[in-house]
Amino acid sequence: MSNNREIMANSKFIRFFNLHTGEDKKENVLENVVNNISFRGANLWILACAIVIASVGLNVNSTAVIIGAMLISPLMSPIVGAGFALGIYDFPLLKKSLKNLIIATFVSLLVSFLYFTLSPFKDAQSELLARTSPNIYDVLIAFFGGLVGVIAITRVDKGNPIPGVAIATALMPPLCTAGYGLAIGNLSYFAGALYLYMINCFFICLSTFIIVKYLNYPKVNFVDANREKKITRVISLIILVLIIPSVYFAYTLLEQKQYAQKVNKFIQTTFTDKGYTVVFERTNYNSNPKKLELAFLIKKFSKEEVDRIKREMEDYGIKNTELVIRQDNNDLKADILNEINKKEQNLSEKDIRIKQLNVELNKYQINTPNLQENIKILFPQITSYSIGVQNKIITADSAINTISLIYIADKKLSEEEFIKLQNWMKIQFRKEK
Repeated sequence: MSNNREIMANSKFIRFFNLHTGEDKKENVLENVVNNISFRGANLWILACAIVIASVGLNVNSTAVIIGAMLISPLMSPIVGAGFALGIYDFPLLKKSLKNLIIATFVSLLVSFLYFTLSPFKDAQSELLARTSPNIYDVLIAFFGGLVGVIAITRVDKGNPIPGVAIATALMPPLCTAGYGLAIGNLSYFAGALYLYMINCFFICLSTFIIVKYLNYPKVNFVDANREKKITRVISLIILVLIIPSVYFAYTLLEQKQYAQKVNKFIQTTFTDKGYTVVFERTNYNSNPKKLELAFLIKKFSKEEVDRIKREMEDYGIKNTELVIRQDNNDLKADILNEINKKEQNLSEKDIRIKQLNVELNKYQINTPNLQENIKILFPQITSYSIGVQNKIITADSAINTISLIYIADKKLSEEEFIKLQNWMKIQFRKEK
């Protein structure tokens, strides 16, 4: 009796995690997956438009625009198709999925390359740089995002996870960043972004493969045990090839962040807390030895003090680092000006645009001093008026800007006074109509 109760309790517990509950018919799911694989006609146009939107978002550093592009991108479909094909050993479907994925990848790279080649803004924004150094966390996001995606696809009620998966797995931005790397000739950006794209593709495919196997989708072709083992070995090898570099990048990122924390603590304790104002700070983490450059507002350090500070650095765990304290005013001034010039260069494109808008705005501004006083003296009949630049339509294809005066008078102007007002207007605004 107690054994039966335990079995019933276990079965109830298992039901909470049973993926077969709410599962759609397998033939319906497969039909839906196969229908969305192909990149022809509308799908190709949607992909190209999504790439342009994502490229603009990366270019202007707009997270909202990038998210919008990821939501409308159809890139995930052939990857899911490849995972289903591996799971049911449908090799023609696998071939079709990979073929369409290659087409989509090539089109995406081409469109993003053309956009960034033509774009006047070539600065690497934070949203672009975030896609150039993938690490183990990107692997986890791709894998678990793919799991959510394929589980949702196999449900009768698809729900709302699919848009979230499109945002989390982020297939579109790495491709655009790779196109950016090609456009500016930076191969490290191109390689890093393409590596992130490959991670996303493979681990979405792997998670799809795992769920398809778990849900016992029927095999399309008979596959002997040896071939099945061979496929498993190939998948395992690809996992290792993709994971090992990402683990290294994650370790490097962790080390860099820890080093930055140590440097900040050292500067805070050794200088800032003692009232020394740091006006210049630059850290070169990638050099050997690493280099920390500092300059101060007033404080001048003797050679003995500098040597003592260098020894103190080791107490904070800062090793293999050369400390340079800039005390030459002319040298320091040049460095600070260089930093300012870099920031000004980033702002120059925006300044140009602002100037262009100001020029357009000035076309509609009237700057004539004493205008109100003159009208009051010369034309006392006019009690109120408005004056401004109006866009006068001549024909459907042409228009001119004219100065227009609309007035209210307590009595009608005579013909002579009206002509006098017109002539006075021509004198006041000689250059305009």
